[in-house]
Amino acid sequence: MEVRKLLDTLLIAERLKDTTRHCYTSKGRHESVAEHSWMMTLMAFFMRDEFPEADMDKVIRMCVIHDLGECFTGDIPTFEKNQDHEQAEENLLYYWVRSLPEKYALEMQELYKEMAERKTIEAQIYKAIDGLEALIQHNMSDLSTWIPKEFELNLTYADDKVAFSDYLKSLRQAIREDTINKINGAK
Repeated sequence: MEVRKLLDTLLIAERLKDTTRHCYTSKGRHESVAEHSWMMTLMAFFMRDEFPEADMDKVIRMCVIHDLGECFTGDIPTFEKNQDHEQAEENLLYYWVRSLPEKYALEMQELYKEMAERKTIEAQIYKAIDGLEALIQHNMSDLSTWIPKEFELNLTYADDKVAFSDYLKSLRQAIREDTINKINGAK
């Protein structure tokens, strides 16, 4: 990528460092979208051996780009996001992606399409990691930062996203056990 275009692209992506999510860090501040994406990417890196049949470098690319639309819309928690929100985010994202050099625009469009369809093992792994990372981060945050609906969500969310993999089901169960211990420890 030509250096000026790279710098312009990074200027947009940098917004995710200041775009906060609903979740908190273990030290009590709002997590940024960039931090969420980074942790997902790290999870994918460490899960490579669990999915020898998958192109985990592709999963990592999916994790890196998955929330770039939030550069334009901010983060809307999954339990508040509706179809209108998703469509607005997609429209703004695709407008920006089309402004990138063709090679990158095409690769990103193909990845986003694959991620949305969730037919490939890579897209399924990425989507599971997306849900699981949020649950893990909630377990790391102080219980006082949770809103009432999160007590149930942390016990049930992403079950459907991990159903295709014994490894991910096992990870989901360990996260659920951590949630139960966290909730019971507060009583």
